[in-house]
Amino acid sequence: MALSTEFIRSSLQSLYGESILSADIRAWCQMNGANYQTVANKLSEYKTARGKWELTVQEKLEETYVAPSAVPAVNDNLIPSRDSNYIPFGNFSDIKKIIKSSIFYPCFITGLSGNGKTVSVEQACAQLGRELIRVNITIETDEDDLIGGFRLVDGSTVWHNGPVVEALERGAVLLLDEVDLASNKILCLQSILEGKGVFLKKIGKYVTPTDGFNVIATANTKGKGSEDGRFIGTNVLNEAFLERFPVTFEQAYPTPKLEQKILESYCNEIEFCQRLVDWADIIRKTFYDGGVDEIISTRRLVHIARAYSIWNDKQKAIEVCLNRFDDETKIAFLDLYDKVDGDVDFSGQTEEEVLQ
Repeated sequence: MALSTEFIRSSLQSLYGESILSADIRAWCQMNGANYQTVANKLSEYKTARGKWELTVQEKLEETYVAPSAVPAVNDNLIPSRDSNYIPFGNFSDIKKIIKSSIFYPCFITGLSGNGKTVSVEQACAQLGRELIRVNITIETDEDDLIGGFRLVDGSTVWHNGPVVEALERGAVLLLDEVDLASNKILCLQSILEGKGVFLKKIGKYVTPTDGFNVIATANTKGKGSEDGRFIGTNVLNEAFLERFPVTFEQAYPTPKLEQKILESYCNEIEFCQRLVDWADIIRKTFYDGGVDEIISTRRLVHIARAYSIWNDKQKAIEVCLNRFDDETKIAFLDLYDKVDGDVDFSGQTEEEVLQ
């Protein structure tokens, strides 16, 4: 039976220690009925000099650890692009002040879908010229995804920093997007959320945060799950994890005046933008009162405005952007828009035509 290199190494090490000579190998071969030259060839990577071998595993690992990262991202520009159409609202000014201060102060931003949570962080960093590393969290996200791990590059195993370590070393803002989708594996960030950095146990290296590093998390819930089932997949987050965020910002939809200004940056029809805002405002009030189960977000209004810019057809723009809702909700929303905008008439269509 062929003897593996690892078996030979460990057996020799247990008998003769970490530093061995050719005489030790010859004696071992005699005891195990092995060929000296075959064994010596298998131990070639441990040979340090003529007739001398060092069997220490640690020394061999250290050679791997100092190998370059699989993807050297240090030269990349991670500052987000400025959006000329962006209109600041909600908690934008507070988020911007925190980032500008360069004080480590983790923030949790919660709010309904499509109300500008993520984009507010991106545009704050863009305006301040700060690097941003965005990580979209899922139930599958684990320590290897966040902190890093070994990757196979050109036949060699090398350490590759994860986005969290990259942000730590660069002093960038780390954005944990949709963090309430995470499993308990997100707890690998506990020491990082305390501003203490992280020990990379796989390579024996401690990474301390560079000045300016911060963590901002966004979520549709407050980390307590979704009681009404609107946000399927969200989880109840560990209380100790949530407690490491000093502040929680509740992001609401913009005021009608601001929302109209946002839409006008995508659409030149001012009156149409006004009607859309009025329509969405009525739906939201009804939603908050429990009258409907769905809501029109600012993002959905922007979709409609951009669709109108493409087709120059109000009716089509609204219809195609409402197709994501169930049939009953879609018809109810279209009927309501009929009452808001006299220039568009959905009432003349049959139910089949509306649902096409």
